Amino acid sequence: MKTISRRAFVATAAVSASLVTSRALQAQEQTAPATSPAPDMSPSPAPARPEPAPVAPAPAPAAAKPATPVMPVGPFKQPPLPFEEAALDPVIGERTVALHYFRHHASYYNNLNAITPGTKYAKMSLEEIIVEGDHDIDKRFFNNAGQAWNHERYWETLKPGGPKVPAGRLGQLIYDNFGSVGDLKEKMIVAAANLFGSGWTWLAQDGAKLSVMNTNGGDSPLTFNKVPLLGIDVWEHAYYLDYENRRPEHVKALLDKLVNWDVVGSRLK
Repeated sequence: MKTISRRAFVATAAVSASLVTSRALQAQEQTAPATSPAPDMSPSPAPARPEPAPVAPAPAPAAAKPATPVMPVGPFKQPPLPFEEAALDPVIGERTVALHYFRHHASYYNNLNAITPGTKYAKMSLEEIIVEGDHDIDKRFFNNAGQAWNHERYWETLKPGGPKVPAGRLGQLIYDNFGSVGDLKEKMIVAAANLFGSGWTWLAQDGAKLSVMNTNGGDSPLTFNKVPLLGIDVWEHAYYLDYENRRPEHVKALLDKLVNWDVVGSRLK
């Protein structure tokens, strides 16, 4: 039997131990569970916001009911409007008529009632104030009386129901002085367009002669010793809501569709 030296035995034992250890490690690797991957720590995307529901527009506020107009109080009284406020629509709208009559026209009577007490004008008619006030340095009396009187005749001229073509003596005078009703209308439209600023365009009588003339502010043919037959208000408050700055268009529509020629003819002298 071959004898093994102590050194060889120790070396052999060391190799065997190394092999056992190596095999044990391999067995552990083969049987060890797989390591779970590290959890994803990045922040999750925020959930999508729902689209906001459309907001319905708020209902428009109801139009305020206009206050009941207060008629002038005092010795100078504004005559009633000779037709309903909507009667001239669409040539002149209801709102224009209401503002024109209840605010602008009424203001002239209110002013006269405020400024005439204690003056020579307190007991005069509108026509007398116009004639006398024309020579007064203080034009408040003339201006307010003139505008009050001009508007009275303006509203009367627009009273619905009359003929749209002048006839009788008025028709003959128009033919004699202008050639035709169409020529008269054209002269009035041109005159109104050429009036600078605010005022009135008139058909006036001087005996057998008729003429078209302009006056500024509250003036009228009365101060020229002529008879005012037809006055067209060309202050902007008379037409701007309906026609803006198209004054000739307003004047043409009024002459063609609204003028009561019976009223105009009744003023002849």
